[in-house]
Amino acid sequence: MFSIPGKQAVSITSKAAAQISKLMETGGHAGLRIGVKKGGCAGMEYTMDYVDDKDPNDEVVEQDGARVLIAPMAQMFLFGTEIDYETSLLESGFKFKNPNVTEACGCGESIKFEGM
Repeated sequence: MFSIPGKQAVSITSKAAAQISKLMETGGHAGLRIGVKKGGCAGMEYTMDYVDDKDPNDEVVEQDGARVLIAPMAQMFLFGTEIDYETSLLESGFKFKNPNVTEACGCGESIKFEGM
């Protein structure tokens, strides 16, 4: 929908690809769908769900055995985002480095886009 020919909508680091592949394999899922929804203290939140069936309008990004599907309504918000997986002493999880975000809360889970 909002793609540029020859350029993936999002990029996936090798750590994130390994974790996504592991999750797909463990649960027997076809991929991981990412999106955005209204909520959180900054106005929007990222969503992640297991996927067994591809929606015809999903943008599909595959890398190193990982398959990420971008929900149609989220494509314009996520274009150019890098998905990483970070592990620290206190927490582990996916991190989104999104150039479209204008504001984020302290925990990083709630985001705001320009004009919203």
